[in-house]
Amino acid sequence: MKVVVTRPRYHTHIITPPLGIGYLSSYLKSKKIDCQVIDGLNLDLSNREIVARVRHVDVVGISVLSYYFLEAIDLAKKLKKAGKIVVIGGPHASTLPLLTLQKTGADYIAIGEGEEVFFKLINQLKQGKRKKDIKLDGIISSSYKKPVFAPFTKNLSSLPMPDWDQIDPLYYKKAPHGGIVSNFPVAPMLTTRGCPYECKFCASPFLWKRKIRFRDPSEVVREIEYLVKKKGVKEVQFEDDNFTLDRAHAEKVCKGILKKKIKVAWCTPNGIRADKVDKKLLTLMKKAGCYSVAFGIESGNQKILANILKHEKLEIIKKAVIMAHEVGLLTQGFFIFGLPGETKETVDETINFAKSMPLDKAQFLLLDIIPGSALWNELKFRSRVNWRINSFHEVSWLPPTIDKKTLSNVLPKAFLGFYLRPKQIFVFLKYFKLSQFPFLLRRVRDFKIIKV
Repeated sequence: MKVVVTRPRYHTHIITPPLGIGYLSSYLKSKKIDCQVIDGLNLDLSNREIVARVRHVDVVGISVLSYYFLEAIDLAKKLKKAGKIVVIGGPHASTLPLLTLQKTGADYIAIGEGEEVFFKLINQLKQGKRKKDIKLDGIISSSYKKPVFAPFTKNLSSLPMPDWDQIDPLYYKKAPHGGIVSNFPVAPMLTTRGCPYECKFCASPFLWKRKIRFRDPSEVVREIEYLVKKKGVKEVQFEDDNFTLDRAHAEKVCKGILKKKIKVAWCTPNGIRADKVDKKLLTLMKKAGCYSVAFGIESGNQKILANILKHEKLEIIKKAVIMAHEVGLLTQGFFIFGLPGETKETVDETINFAKSMPLDKAQFLLLDIIPGSALWNELKFRSRVNWRINSFHEVSWLPPTIDKKTLSNVLPKAFLGFYLRPKQIFVFLKYFKLSQFPFLLRRVRDFKIIKV
């Protein structure tokens, strides 16, 4: 039985090797299943072109995030018309499995962590089992609508590393997470899965059940060494929800890189918690090749942080940013406008807070109410979601404490206020690569920084 795992082309300014798809492929291959990766996003393929490329296969798995749900619906329907068995997984399918089944017409929906349950499904299909006879925790179909999460993999080190031959960083577009990087090729990596916190805007508490699991640090270091020596990778981006959550884990990864004398730049563009670092750890990270850290700050107003159950203090956040700066790391902050309690005044507080710290970069977003988050349930958002909205760039929900015009115009105000300063301009010019220009232009348009 031949399998393809894919994702459709959609509008974005971040195009990096898809780790989820890469792990699915390598796991199936380890079980002697013929699996091919077709990254429609990186290859710039239309859904029709993806269908044309999978004529030879039996099963097509599609990884889906909520902000390209409509593209996934179209792809699934085209694949079904072509006679393929369609399986849909990913965060969107895991949070809204029955809706995904209904809207896409897929044969199966995978819920939760995909490697093991996807293999079990493929194995039963190979045995010739009919849909009505396939009953697995983590799989639903038109014949079996029991939306239960697949069991988590107990030992992450039992999984092979992603299929880097099929998601080779060398052949990916110059559109990395974070916008600017030290050098290309760039490879994303995960050293953990999950997060124990309960931020109300995030789907992680639902998807990972507020648990975190760790890979063996020595295995992480071996993968870094492989990427550098075999794939020519110049930068690694740790995409963990919080790389420094367990200090001992982070230290072992850093010390392993130093022991192996691996020369590679790395960063944490997905964000780390300010209350989980200190100067000693940051210094070790810097020594091991880290050049940039991002902090999930969210707001410059303490009451808003309390509203979203962030469980962090502004003074601790500021202290961590200062420490990272003093160590010599580039610093970035993530901020979200439109959180519960947002007002015209708190918008200004957040912009001023960002400018008060030695941040080199800042990412400002509008709140998107995503499936699986506590806000999605509290606001009963399913009945009023607009799948066509430009996620994080357009107002999807308006707090009663602010008017729509003010919130709609906040992104250009924040970006221009933050970046039109000498230090931020210098950092941008230092790291910007001409090959990134098309995606920079897309960012400028999406965030309405200037009219182009």
